[in-house]
Amino acid sequence: MLVKRGIVLLLLTWCVAVNAEVPNLKLLRQQLLEAVQKRSTNDSLYHSLTTTKNKSPLLTSYLGAVEALRAKHTWNPYLKLKYLNDAENTLEGAVNNDPHNIEIRFMRFSIEHNVPGFLGYTKHLEADRKEMIRQLDKKYYASADQNVVITIIKFLINSKRCTPDENETLHKQLAALK
Repeated sequence: MLVKRGIVLLLLTWCVAVNAEVPNLKLLRQQLLEAVQKRSTNDSLYHSLTTTKNKSPLLTSYLGAVEALRAKHTWNPYLKLKYLNDAENTLEGAVNNDPHNIEIRFMRFSIEHNVPGFLGYTKHLEADRKEMIRQLDKKYYASADQNVVITIIKFLINSKRCTPDENETLHKQLAALK
């Protein structure tokens, strides 16, 4: 009973955060990480984000990430492709509306990096990598806090998609942030 109340409280907090003028990004980020493993959390996030009016480009990118996770959580091959197409279109809209937002670019990059290449969803990897590195060099993080920036840098390094010079710069930036 106490666990159910905790879940209800968490969902209510999420609804308030999503519908507020400035969403609780920290909570949203935590829930997205949980949604990677838990379909129920992903379904809840999907419902909350699709019903949110006047989404910012950042919230739109979170919706795109949740749509991509829907593909991960279904067994149906047709739905997997449908959800990936939905995610691609949603993320494209978010990037178009805020092309220099490092967190939005990271959402798309991380999804494209993890989708099998033969599906053809990897066309923005280079552009997103270059834009993220450009924003890291400028120290323009938009709404991304230090933890998000560290996560982005580590992901870029571990992705093995950066040049040796980019990796060297990323390691220096990471050391400066710790």
